[in-house]
Amino acid sequence: MTKILISIIFCFLSFSAFSAGPALKGESIDWGFNGPFGKYNKSSLQRGLQVYTEVCSSCHSLKYVAYRNLSDLGYNKNEVKAFASTFTITDGPNDDGEMFERPGVPADQFVSPYPNMNAARTANGGAYPPDLSLITKARGGGADYLYSLLIGYIEAPKNIDVKDGLYYNKYYSGNLIAMPQPIYVDGVEYADGTTASIEQMAADVTEFLVWAAEPEMEVRKRTGIAAISFLLIMSVLSYLAKQQIWANVKKKQA
Repeated sequence: MTKILISIIFCFLSFSAFSAGPALKGESIDWGFNGPFGKYNKSSLQRGLQVYTEVCSSCHSLKYVAYRNLSDLGYNKNEVKAFASTFTITDGPNDDGEMFERPGVPADQFVSPYPNMNAARTANGGAYPPDLSLITKARGGGADYLYSLLIGYIEAPKNIDVKDGLYYNKYYSGNLIAMPQPIYVDGVEYADGTTASIEQMAADVTEFLVWAAEPEMEVRKRTGIAAISFLLIMSVLSYLAKQQIWANVKKKQA
């Protein structure tokens, strides 16, 4: 019994040493894509793509998104083709049974920064950077959580011991996170001239990743609104038809 109690206490102390404390409640943002009539901001999506490409893609993959999907962001076919061609794709085997490299094409999916999971862990001190294709669906809080996480890096309180390889984030559960701060002021020079504050970059890449997780959101909402409108109209017409039919029946009975 004594050994069991000692083990429980040891486990508790170990967990406490790793966890710096409870995370603060994340930011709550009035996203333009929320609600039944919400839409993506294409300018924000394009800026988010730039943040992902220049910052996030060095560690995180986006394997469920193809380059051709970028036409949804407002790019034409030539722009999508040119963007895809800047990436090197490992393909094959060829007729000689060997793998080979070629420029990317719109049909290719976003290239991964690492050839396999072991390589990813080795490059990141044992931590595995998750794929970001569905990250806003996989994490509780969705867009608000991701945005809060990106802006939540601060200097740790003096009473908190942050070990090597960990970083302090006020919005992360336990506060200690293995991912270093990814974005800094003016870390990206936006093509459209927008000021690259941490909040702006966090909002843009978050909206881009929401789109990556649900590129058909606008179509789904339009279809839903059309279906509901149709049902409402048919309900009204059915009610009026019922009233008319029974009015004639009552007249005959009278």
